[in-house]
Amino acid sequence: MPSLLDRVRRTIRDNALAPAGSRVVIGLSGGADSVALSLLLAGLSSDEGFEIARLAHLNHCLRGPAADEDEAFCRALAGDLGLPLEIDRVDVGALARGTRTSIEEAGREARYRFFDRVADLTGADRIAVGHTLEDQAETFLLNLIRGAGARGLSGMQVRTGRIIRPLLDVSHGDLRRFLAERGRSFREDETNRDTRLLRNRVRHVVIPFLEQQFFPGIGPVLARNAAIAREDAAWLDAEAGRAWDRVARPGRDGVDLDCTLLCREAPALARRVALRALETASAGRFVGFEHVEALLAMVRGEAPDAADFPGLRACRDGTRIALRARKGPGRGTRVTQPGFSRPLPVPGAAVIDEVGVTIRAERGLWPVGGGVEQLAAGSSGRVAVVDWAAAEGPLAVRSRKAGDRFRPLGLGGTKKLQDFLVDRKVAARERDRVPLVVDRLDRIVWVAGHAVSEDFRVTGATGAVVILKLEDWGDWA
Repeated sequence: MPSLLDRVRRTIRDNALAPAGSRVVIGLSGGADSVALSLLLAGLSSDEGFEIARLAHLNHCLRGPAADEDEAFCRALAGDLGLPLEIDRVDVGALARGTRTSIEEAGREARYRFFDRVADLTGADRIAVGHTLEDQAETFLLNLIRGAGARGLSGMQVRTGRIIRPLLDVSHGDLRRFLAERGRSFREDETNRDTRLLRNRVRHVVIPFLEQQFFPGIGPVLARNAAIAREDAAWLDAEAGRAWDRVARPGRDGVDLDCTLLCREAPALARRVALRALETASAGRFVGFEHVEALLAMVRGEAPDAADFPGLRACRDGTRIALRARKGPGRGTRVTQPGFSRPLPVPGAAVIDEVGVTIRAERGLWPVGGGVEQLAAGSSGRVAVVDWAAAEGPLAVRSRKAGDRFRPLGLGGTKKLQDFLVDRKVAARERDRVPLVVDRLDRIVWVAGHAVSEDFRVTGATGAVVILKLEDWGDWA
């Protein structure tokens, strides 16, 4: 059986992860995976002809003295290996509050921005991170639960831009044995066992349950399925590229589609072509599944000959559809059609795959305990509490539409949603991605992640409440 070093060497060679002459930055947290990654790449660099430009450690300032001990450990390891180390500190908690994102998402964004800076500083063309087989299995399962297609089920790629993942086919157990054999220690992050976090629930609850009840050793099976889906998606993308050449005519002002030819394509290819056409013509606007299906309905002649999509208008003339950007006087493109709409059962959840979030709803009595009453009848980033009696059920989650107004909590009057989002400094390209929880009368209950409506605030007279939670499920890696 090949050694762990040889297995990683093969992954690097087969995928051209670090060819001779390349310069690599290694993300080093101090945990077992990143320590093993540093040792393995240090051992391979000379033979393979690549150079380790830096180890890079970001102190998230979240765990007090433990985070400082992680930093000290990484300094000692870098000195022991004779490798240069770049360290930075970011108050991720403050960053999450300032950007109204989760701690996990803020930490991930801060890490990759830091890695990019270090790579730019050192002229590195590769950034190595320590994602493993288990991480891949978790990503596959998360995306499967969310209803992702072949591309989503592909999980993490062994290379994405200059990010490389040499350990994606290696298990945590293999890495810990590798470290034990060399007498190497590592740091344990207790937050990795916090099952309030979605990925940790999958890691510590869902996968162990599946292993105990159905299939021992399911992790490698899930990772293999991700690899198969990745190969399928790559083939479909290549075929879709050829289909694009047959049916699409891109130009400076948009894209034209040949409806007759597009109808002859297999549905999987037609969806990819339609998605590419919408993305190309909309100048970077978000395009969701519903938009793709609506365009294909036009292609098949099952919908009106003209329709608005994010940032563009589609018009059919005979057997051709022209997609053209829409602009108002002195302004950029403008969206008039909602991009998504889902029912929100109470209790239950609405999965918004177009923007990669889930909104959960739970019933409770006020005060609900557990610190939630500290939300003061309003919203705290990813959680909101609203008066159930004030809402005309059932609830739903939708994207914004023209003319939306609501009464932001504490402002004392109504406000256009557009103006509210501008005041909150939500980027134009992101405003159509903000989920809105609405009641049966289509009144905005919660601008998810931002504000509750005054009409639904809890008071001293409130009895039953609904607790709303916003969960991201993007990469989570």
